[in-house]
Amino acid sequence: MSQPDLFGLQCPIPISDYPHVLMAHGGGGRLSQMLTERMFAPAFANPALEVLHDGAILDVNGGRLAFSTDSFVVSPLFFPGGDIGSLAVHGTVNDLAMCGAQPLALSVGLVIEEGLPMATLWQVVQSMQAAAAAAGVNIVTGDTKVVDRGKGDGLYINTSGVGVVPPGVDIAPRRAAAGDVVLLSGAIAMHGIAIMSVREGLAFETTIESDSAPLNGLVAALLAAGGAHVHVLRDPTRGGLSSTLNEIAAQARLGIRLDEAAIPIREEVRGACEILGLDPLYVANEGKCLAIVAAEAADAVLAALRSHPLGAEAAIIGRVVSEHTGRVFLRSRIGGLRVVDMLSGEQLPRIC
Repeated sequence: MSQPDLFGLQCPIPISDYPHVLMAHGGGGRLSQMLTERMFAPAFANPALEVLHDGAILDVNGGRLAFSTDSFVVSPLFFPGGDIGSLAVHGTVNDLAMCGAQPLALSVGLVIEEGLPMATLWQVVQSMQAAAAAAGVNIVTGDTKVVDRGKGDGLYINTSGVGVVPPGVDIAPRRAAAGDVVLLSGAIAMHGIAIMSVREGLAFETTIESDSAPLNGLVAALLAAGGAHVHVLRDPTRGGLSSTLNEIAAQARLGIRLDEAAIPIREEVRGACEILGLDPLYVANEGKCLAIVAAEAADAVLAALRSHPLGAEAAIIGRVVSEHTGRVFLRSRIGGLRVVDMLSGEQLPRIC
């Protein structure tokens, strides 16, 4: 006997194609987008959510607050350049910064597997506090749950945060305009390759470290330089640079054209990607910022990025165009033009 449909609703995801959740549904690519746009956004529909940005902007007593949340299931818990604790702090601080907000405070939720060494938990907690202090935020509330041995893979962390959006700052994909310049704050694909190298026991000539870092100081500098000319900010995490730009192009209903030669990729990362058969455009980052700004402000914003320690390798990598709406194209080093699509599968599961 079939179960009654208590609410008169049907699941908006094509069950015949995806009767069960796949790892790729959490990978930041096309299947993640499907979950968000077809299930979560319609179910929870409200004006703050429909922007589908890295956080929600809430009007509160004449001011504006940014609110964001993120969960972290990275494996292994410790990796070159960081750990799950610092990553959880950086991730939410950066999501608030991508809203143009000055982060104020975080909450932390811990799901701990029974049997996790107390020394490991203490190391993660200390790392979180150090990361929060470096970012200028406090961890002000939280929650702890413990699950049965074998049910939690060590430790999962959720962080949520609030921040204040200064007057005059308006960051959203809808503000992108044809002729805008696309800037990237530094070299890509470092975080994903750092995780992969440890997980798979790979050794490269040069140790590749995660780029995990708090971006609120960098964003404050570029906003001071560009002001209202800064239209869109995003950090290209899961799904990498390509998936993030495809999301922006679709939401802005414009096209984006990239210059492959201008995209900063360190040689050791490029080599590792070639060995592993990965496209660096789809590999996750945890300390990089994409900025889409009006052309007249591009040089000032680029200078501001390069003057900051986290933006020394910043570059102009492309432009927003009115052609090929909702698509991203890349001009190759030899002059050809190819489509850069959103990630369809899962290159590197559980990288954040």
